[in-house]
Amino acid sequence: MSGPLLPALPPGASPVPPSGPPRGLPSALSSGAPSGLSSGVPSGLSSGVPAGWGAGGLSGLSPGPLLHVAGPDGPWEQVHDQLAGQGHALVHTTWGQWLTAALLDPGLRSLLGRDWPRYRQTAAPAGRLRFAVSRMVLKHTAAAALQVPADALDLAYRPGGRPHLRGLAETGVSLAHTDELIVVGISRSGPIGVDAEPVARRPSFELLHPYVCTPDEAAELAALGEDERALRLLHLWTLKEAYTKALGHGMRRRFSAVGFCRDEQGRTVLAGEPDSAARWILATHLVHGRYLVSSARRPPREIETASRPAPYPLEESGLPPAATLGWQLPGSSGAQPT
Repeated sequence: MSGPLLPALPPGASPVPPSGPPRGLPSALSSGAPSGLSSGVPSGLSSGVPAGWGAGGLSGLSPGPLLHVAGPDGPWEQVHDQLAGQGHALVHTTWGQWLTAALLDPGLRSLLGRDWPRYRQTAAPAGRLRFAVSRMVLKHTAAAALQVPADALDLAYRPGGRPHLRGLAETGVSLAHTDELIVVGISRSGPIGVDAEPVARRPSFELLHPYVCTPDEAAELAALGEDERALRLLHLWTLKEAYTKALGHGMRRRFSAVGFCRDEQGRTVLAGEPDSAARWILATHLVHGRYLVSSARRPPREIETASRPAPYPLEESGLPPAATLGWQLPGSSGAQPT
């Protein structure tokens, strides 16, 4: 298995928008996401990401779009149907679209459950609301998929911070958020991990590649132009964070010990994984034309087997402090729980 991780950009194309999405309290608080950007890869990619780039295999083994849910009232039918039909579902929204519901919900304490103390202890108002909204989205997504009341679900955390639903061992959940975007993954066949980053983020290859890339990945990226290299490095980051979150290790595992490549069918796969193995299912989507969203999950037959050792040793990440890099590390959803 070999080949480039991402398709080549068209000559002269700019892979990132000229300016990134808003930070802090986003302007979308009152209006939410614009209409027409509900899911998947938007037509035209008006943000500046070239149209040819998004069609070259980023969707991996899961070509369907992410499902957009604008609030607690749904629509939720597709979430349940996708979980029933495909065994997993990915939902995206913006925290601004759920903000009013979080502020006005008289049952918020019951809904948050064991997360209520953390919610109350979060000092910054924006952080407190983001926390509440992210848990609301996760619980409502799981409730719709499983057809149970949202406040009946008990969200807890395993060692390392991976969220799980108590009493539902076969159901995996994962949460990611960056800027105003919130993404939830749910799988009925075991662990799932999701991660999201803005494509406008510009990671430093020189500073990060020893900590993020395998030697083969670093060599491939080093041969690219600066813009494409930054985009591919960001893609690698989201894949590796989604994968390690699915394992429950998060950033405790050294990303450079985990490699990805593309197989003969152009699918992104775990490097060194035997062809006979029940492979990890990896996918990356472009959402709103400006976010990379990656997911990693096990196929059902893998979950049904006895647990087995992880293919790579658990290591300390060794990532240097963000302040020494001069750039905010990807992973606003990284350290679990998020």
